Amino acid sequence: MLTIDEIEKMIKIDRNSREKRKARIGQKYYEAEHDILNYRIFYYNINEELVEDTTRSNIKISHAFFTELVDQEVQYLLSKFAIKAKNENDKVLDEELRDRFNDDFKSELSDTCEGTVIKGWSYMYGYLAADNKTRYKNADCLGVIEVREEESEDSTSHMIYYYVDRIDEKRNPIIKIEVWDKDFRYFYIKVGTTGPIELDKNEPINPRPHKVYKKDGELLYKPSEPGYGYIPFFRLNNNKKSVSGLKPIKKLIDDYDLMNCGLSNNLQDVADALYVVKGFKGNDLDQMQRNIKTKKMIGVGENGDVDIKTIDIPYEARKTKMEIDEKNIYKFGMGFNASQTGDGNITNIVIKSRYTLLELKCNKLEKYLRSFLKEMIQIALDEINETHDTNYTMKDVEICLEREIPTNEKDNAEIEKYKAETKQIEINIVLDAATKLDDETIVQELCNILDLDYEELKDKIEVNKIDLDQASKALENAGVVNE
Repeated sequence: MLTIDEIEKMIKIDRNSREKRKARIGQKYYEAEHDILNYRIFYYNINEELVEDTTRSNIKISHAFFTELVDQEVQYLLSKFAIKAKNENDKVLDEELRDRFNDDFKSELSDTCEGTVIKGWSYMYGYLAADNKTRYKNADCLGVIEVREEESEDSTSHMIYYYVDRIDEKRNPIIKIEVWDKDFRYFYIKVGTTGPIELDKNEPINPRPHKVYKKDGELLYKPSEPGYGYIPFFRLNNNKKSVSGLKPIKKLIDDYDLMNCGLSNNLQDVADALYVVKGFKGNDLDQMQRNIKTKKMIGVGENGDVDIKTIDIPYEARKTKMEIDEKNIYKFGMGFNASQTGDGNITNIVIKSRYTLLELKCNKLEKYLRSFLKEMIQIALDEINETHDTNYTMKDVEICLEREIPTNEKDNAEIEKYKAETKQIEINIVLDAATKLDDETIVQELCNILDLDYEELKDKIEVNKIDLDQASKALENAGVVNE
């Protein structure tokens, strides 16, 4: 078991690790806290010293492209998520799977996928719920440490999970720390960032086995089976190197922020025109400024004149650069640009082409997600088999990750019309050949065209006395009803 000193040391090292620093950048950009917020303007004064310019406009606006791209990927990937029995008639397995992998699980999975895309990886952990079924929660990777006995080892001996539970009345963060091994969870608490780590005395069982159940309001467990035999933490990676989805587009987003804010600064700085005054009749420049603002007039001498100067802003250049940046952000971020208009001809083919990059990105994450889910499904199958004395395997389970692309309703109607007309042509061809074929063959062909089961219908039709015109109409009606 890890000592308190070891736990504290590992948390300090983890907070300053290179991977966690990169993950925090992804989190900041998801929350629209971009580098532009730290942008400062400097100039060299008359003494050749570099000083900050606090008089010029320095507008700071974050453009949340990464937030949109992350939400697109997660919602599109899980748009039709379900875990169910492959055999629809197997009610026992189907009901058990749907109960375990319900909307609550999907919500936790959505948070996990979101964290994975933002930071590069994320976790879910399992626990035995009050109904004696293993349930799952999301764990933020920023607070999870994988501990190995040796750096070269692949297996994890302990998991440390720390997070801020609340803020007390003195504004000190109350940090909860959990240390997991293959059988038990150890609970610790730390008050403030400088306070010592201590055992959490508020936990009724500490250390607590993974598998506990309630009986008469009391938490109990089986000493012979306190845990799963392994640490029930499951890691989902965004890619092979566990890199955030921000990496390929961060500099493009920064450039867009800079161009956009630069344009705003230009507009702000030249909002007031420059007045070139010759032969001013007076000694007080402040008075002249007041006259311009209030009376809209000033007095000049005999040869005096007032010339108003304006500055042309490089608007088109900045606008073109922002358009290029925006296009590249969606291209290399592999997302769907909803502001893209095109030529107005929005067919299903055009819509599908615009989703191509997003589809490819989801396919890449899907292969990791399927492996991730199989680990949790296996736990569910083990529990189901033990409860119902069955022998279910992964082959009996279907992981549904189909994705739904919006379609053009007019195109859909035309496609259905085309299919119906094609069926009618095929029916007419069969009826034209009626004199050369026997009645049974004709009925079978009509059933094939209309996707009907001939074996179910043949007893209802007297083939030898059949009126082909009436039969084809009856089959067509049956086909319509069936569809």
